[in-house]
Amino acid sequence: MLKRLPALAPLLQRLSPLPGGARLWVTLASFGFLLAALLAHGRQLLELSLDGQGWCWLLLGVGVSLLSLVVNGLAWGVGLRWLGLQPRWAPLVLLFLSSNLRKYLPGGVWHLVARVRALHRADGAVHAPVAAPLAIPQALMAVLLDPLVMAVAALALVPFGGWQAGLSLLCLLPLLVLLPRWLNPLLERLERQRARQLVGRGLLEEAPGALLELVADSLQLSGYPWPPLLAELTFVLLRFGGFACCVQAFDLSVALGWGGWLAGFALAWTAGLVVPGAPGGLGVFEAVLLLRLAVAVPEAPLLAVAISYRLITTLADLLGAGVARLDQPPA
Repeated sequence: MLKRLPALAPLLQRLSPLPGGARLWVTLASFGFLLAALLAHGRQLLELSLDGQGWCWLLLGVGVSLLSLVVNGLAWGVGLRWLGLQPRWAPLVLLFLSSNLRKYLPGGVWHLVARVRALHRADGAVHAPVAAPLAIPQALMAVLLDPLVMAVAALALVPFGGWQAGLSLLCLLPLLVLLPRWLNPLLERLERQRARQLVGRGLLEEAPGALLELVADSLQLSGYPWPPLLAELTFVLLRFGGFACCVQAFDLSVALGWGGWLAGFALAWTAGLVVPGAPGGLGVFEAVLLLRLAVAVPEAPLLAVAISYRLITTLADLLGAGVARLDQPPA
């Protein structure tokens, strides 16, 4: 059997990529699944209603989600400190909040572009996010480390749902990725991919060859990133806090233990972060949540929780960006 595998290589090379790219097809599949679920349970969804206490839970969820964004910005700063940089905390959090809304724009890179440019063009003024401007490779590393550690932290919470047929053990394995032996080459690969993408779109002014050469020379990480990991764990738990408020609003906490809710949320949230799909993980998070938890929770209320969570987090993103814009100094 193994001897036949090389013969498959020419066939695989002749297969053309999906028209429109994987992102388009993942988005269509996710929205198609959600649409089918909405059509199947539309009447039950319309019968659901919230009392005054339920609305209070959703309002609290908006507040917790907004707090999680602030903590996410601070966690990013912890990562910069771990990289040996000098973040300025208030401007850095304001940059994070103001750029966060751009993740919903088509392409899914505009929030990253805004952060890389801000770190690269820092002029040393008191409102700059870092004390000194960073070279493009350094800025790319500073921006890309954050979601990587974030995803590993979220997956580390899946074991709180129990053994889950070995899924818990599998979700702990990404913790090994943060060892310098694996983290450095992974970050270099991610930086190269993003550098090509951004330069190819004309979003960075650097020459492609020189930029890729600088990327290879910029990686000198040593030690395990415990401070960023713990900070991102705090962020993900707060993110789950907003989700838990939605669960409480629809009185679903008794349908599944909180460990199960946390495990399902962490897995779906990570999928929304890393799977190429609609910007902001729209559709991917909801589809994975339904696929994972619908066997234990009635599907119509679970849909209501997923939709309400999407609404409160989007509202929190809007509020965070609005407050950050108001707090930014005049140009």
